[in-house]
Amino acid sequence: MKRKGPKYEKIIDAAVNVIAEHGYHQSQVSKIAKEAGVADGTIYLYFKNKEDLLVSVFNEKMGTFIEKTENELRSNDSAIEKLRTLVEMHFKQLTADYELSIVTQLELRQTNRQLRAKIGEVLKRYLNLIDSILTDGMNEGVFVRDMDYRLARQMIFGTIDETATNWVMNDHRYDLPALSGPVHQMLVNGLAVRCAQTE
Repeated sequence: MKRKGPKYEKIIDAAVNVIAEHGYHQSQVSKIAKEAGVADGTIYLYFKNKEDLLVSVFNEKMGTFIEKTENELRSNDSAIEKLRTLVEMHFKQLTADYELSIVTQLELRQTNRQLRAKIGEVLKRYLNLIDSILTDGMNEGVFVRDMDYRLARQMIFGTIDETATNWVMNDHRYDLPALSGPVHQMLVNGLAVRCAQTE
């Protein structure tokens, strides 16, 4: 299977547009090929089937998504600021690509269990970013040290993800990045040492 080159990129981008417009189940390979300006058979030079194409879309787009976030995180010193940057970058990048936001927030949820498992493997790199922020915060003494690590990760990702999903389901009618501050503050309040001390 070929995995790089101009046609590969065109097919990936076409798949995002077609799936966003028609939904995953109604997005035949022929529609994606037409959108990409290639023959139907060309798709199979790069992808085994439509499921492989969807995983590749998520892998490519999420890879870029994560790389941009990682680059921004390097400019932050504290865990609290890194968490702010994570939230801001998540919302800004989805806002910059409406079609991709529809695919990631809605269409990926409608796939079968096996496909979701493959997508979950890709997502691990993003979850590792959250883990590193939690570790930094505990080492700095600003986050509770004896927190349930997995629960904290789920809280952070779940809050960011659900906020983004609601924005997509409301047809992108409001300013998603404007919610970065409130979401960040709520997450910090849930992780901060002072919360444990008030019990």
